[in-house]
Amino acid sequence: MLTADDKKLISQIWTKVAEHGKEFGGEALERMFITYPQTKTYFPHFDLHVGSEQVRSHGEKVVNALSNAVKNLDNLSQALAELSNLHAYNLRVDPVNFKLLSQCFQVVLAVHLGKEYTPEVHSAYDKFLSAVASVLAEKYR
Repeated sequence: MLTADDKKLISQIWTKVAEHGKEFGGEALERMFITYPQTKTYFPHFDLHVGSEQVRSHGEKVVNALSNAVKNLDNLSQALAELSNLHAYNLRVDPVNFKLLSQCFQVVLAVHLGKEYTPEVHSAYDKFLSAVASVLAEKYR
């Protein structure tokens, strides 16, 4: 899973990401809605236009949840248990959407971090976001 080097890279880069939570999270959601329009079905009450305050605010929530995961890299299941329950039992979000959002989030990281988003950082974040998606999908099994 995540190596010590992966965890170090994730934590180092996350300090830069967390400063732009609303921007990065909102952009990741916008990318997901445009690239995978079927994901919009979970947000019928949102204004889904680019730059929407509702999308940006929800993006900030996503980044805040990921911040919690970064702080708890050694125990993601416990750190994300409440969120996993919410998505599985109340919202009934298709777990495939977690992977789709992860892909979009990585694109946002690459765009905004530029040269800092090295292949090693990309690999670490791919593992991390895959682990988060897996934990969020646990309750579906």
